[in-house]
Amino acid sequence: MTSEKRISSAMSRREFLKMTSGVFCLTMAGPIVNVMEGSMTITLPPLPYAENALEPVISSRTVGFHYGKHHRGYVDNLNKMIAGTELEKMPLEKIMQITAGVPEKSSIFNNAAQTWNHTFYWRSMKPGGGEPPAKLKQKIDAAFGDLSACKKELASAAVGQFGSGWAWLVLDGAKLKVVKTANADNPAVHGMTPLLTVDVWEHAYYLDYQNRRADYVGAVLDKLLDWNVAADRLASAEAK
Repeated sequence: MTSEKRISSAMSRREFLKMTSGVFCLTMAGPIVNVMEGSMTITLPPLPYAENALEPVISSRTVGFHYGKHHRGYVDNLNKMIAGTELEKMPLEKIMQITAGVPEKSSIFNNAAQTWNHTFYWRSMKPGGGEPPAKLKQKIDAAFGDLSACKKELASAAVGQFGSGWAWLVLDGAKLKVVKTANADNPAVHGMTPLLTVDVWEHAYYLDYQNRRADYVGAVLDKLLDWNVAADRLASAEAK
C-alpha cells in the first residue's frame, strides 16, 4: 500500500493555526527568504549555484526563465498585493500562516507559497546529487524499504500529479512519507515538515523535456536531489 496521499487544501483558519504553530520555524539549511530591514519587503533569494550548474538535467535556459521570470514574478506579485496592508511588515512564513485556508486571501497565499516552494525547490537540488547520509538512509529504509523504493514513490507522485503541483518527501510525525500537492499547496501548512521537493509545474521542465514529465522527474531524482540538505532538515525537525 503506497504511503503517497493527496492533500486536501480545504481547512479552516482555526485548524490551520492550531496545526502549524511552530511549523514555520522549520529549518531548511538557512533562511528561505531575505527580508530587508524596515520595509520588510520580501526579496528573491539568490540561487545556491550558477544558472548552468544543473546541466544537462536542467538547462540554464530553463533555470533562467523559471527562476528569473516565474519565481521572481511570485515575489513581485506578493509585494504588490501586501503593500499598505498589515501583511507588509511580516516575514514570508507568517504571511503564509495567516492566509492559508482563507478564501478571500487565496491570491496572497498562492504567491507567498509559490515564493516559498520555489526557494525550497532550488535548495532541494545540487549539481551531481548524491546519496543519503546514514541516519536519513535508515529512516528511508524504515519507511519505504530502500532508497530505490523511495524514489519510485516520489516519481509516482510527481508524474501522477494531475496538472500543476509538487511531489514532496516529508516528515509526518516520526515517519517519512511521500505526498503530492496541487498548484501552490504546501505540506507545511498541513502539519508536515518538507524535506525535499520536485516541481512539476510545466515551466519547470517544458523547455527541456516538452511533455516528457517522467523523464524530467527521473533525471532530477537520480542526478540532482540533495540528500545532505534533506538530512539537515530532518535533523533540525527532530531536534525540536
